[in-house]
Amino acid sequence: MIDTHCHIDFKDFDSDRDEVIQRAKDKLELIIASGFDKNSNQNVLELSKKYEGFIYPTFGFHPVSSQNSTDEELKDAQAHLITNLSEIVAIGEVGMDYYYVTDKAMRERQQEIFTSFLNLANEYKVPIVMHVRDCEKKAVNIIEGFDDIPYFVFHCYGGSLKTAKRIMNRDNCFMSFSTMLCYSKHHQDLIEKIDLDYILTETDSPYLAITKEERNEPVNVVNAVKKIAEIKDMDLSTVGEITSNNARKIFKI
Repeated sequence: MIDTHCHIDFKDFDSDRDEVIQRAKDKLELIIASGFDKNSNQNVLELSKKYEGFIYPTFGFHPVSSQNSTDEELKDAQAHLITNLSEIVAIGEVGMDYYYVTDKAMRERQQEIFTSFLNLANEYKVPIVMHVRDCEKKAVNIIEGFDDIPYFVFHCYGGSLKTAKRIMNRDNCFMSFSTMLCYSKHHQDLIEKIDLDYILTETDSPYLAITKEERNEPVNVVNAVKKIAEIKDMDLSTVGEITSNNARKIFKI
């Protein structure tokens, strides 16, 4: 099993990060640590070097936290990304968030930044991990024409089944499902209808724990895989194998 999206560099793990990673190592094949901004990107890179062969980094620029960034800050983050392209397995998380952002100008700024990262992924032929909350349909429209991006990952997919079917019409698009599967009927209904060949698993740690009081951590991706197996009436090991193979193919691990 693989946690394809977590934020193990966050301060939430400062007191016991090594123990959290060891619990993950006991159960999982590997984890992918997703960068958030330039500082976070550097932190996940350092963690990947410390835990070489188990933690793999992606470099991102989160739409909500980065929407007020200056052009200079954006260029600096992208220069840092380009410098470290050989060290990362994807660009992300990047994208748009219409849940938290309703202002039209801010949404346009998010799309402008998102498109700049799509152009980078297209130029360097790198997979891209997308945070496109409440704008999944729009994202599907935007990524049309970026023919040199090898794979698109809809991180923590929560869109409609109709949009999911459009995603499944492309053989290089995947949807990642988190531990939200344990309590979200919408996500459970989606999993029932979406082909396993298009599914990845994640935790988005420290977020999306089963209860609000808990801190999520990578090992809990096991719970997401179990829920998929339960919904699809499949063997747990088969679900783990297929979703892990999907991740290995996308991120070339």
